[in-house]
Amino acid sequence: MTGVTLRDLSGMAEFREAEALQREVWGEGDLPDPADLMMVIQAEGGLVGGAFVEGRLMGYIFGFPTRVPGVQHSHRLAVLEAARGLGLGVRLKFYQRDWCLARGMTLVRWTFDPLRAVNATLNIHRLGATSDTYLEDYYGEMAGINSGLASDRLLVNWDIASPVVAALAGGGALPLRPASPLALPLPEDLGDLARVDPGRASELRHGLRERLKAAFSNGRKIVDFDRTARVYLLSD
Repeated sequence: MTGVTLRDLSGMAEFREAEALQREVWGEGDLPDPADLMMVIQAEGGLVGGAFVEGRLMGYIFGFPTRVPGVQHSHRLAVLEAARGLGLGVRLKFYQRDWCLARGMTLVRWTFDPLRAVNATLNIHRLGATSDTYLEDYYGEMAGINSGLASDRLLVNWDIASPVVAALAGGGALPLRPASPLALPLPEDLGDLARVDPGRASELRHGLRERLKAAFSNGRKIVDFDRTARVYLLSD
């Protein structure tokens, strides 16, 4: 794609741009990762990468090493609304993959809201990550776009050295696997639903929580996401 550059951030001005970008994406009241913290973590071995469109920072990714050698925790991924549709989220994740592999890391972990279909499509279907861990109200009460709902999250594992992920990085499709759909479709837009019918959004939160926790306790895991039906596909 012409006019798009992916690279590590450099200099406090760019870290401050990333801090401001977070405020715009996550909304009023959400606490962004501060510029000085991101700068120091980068200096100590973390990743703070950006997607620049014609020189302007339009997306960024932030990850850092964990206590487990070879594993990175991916803390933030954000793309400005004006750049949606450019594929920057996918490109930033595969930039992260290349960055980690070059430094001997083979697994990346992160969390995402299991009720957000857009995030499920990216994380599970487009990237090939899997999940067998449900974190109930992980961050406690949140503000911004996350206000009003329990902050449940899925912890995903992204095996960046696997043949599946390598194929996806090369433009391939996620291979079909033996799987069964979870009979609870996600809302088309969680943000809209939470504003219009918060009661229904809360019901879906608790319903999905119960079903996924039960499935995980029985040894199943999420292996794909059906974008059309908006349902998770679980290993048999």
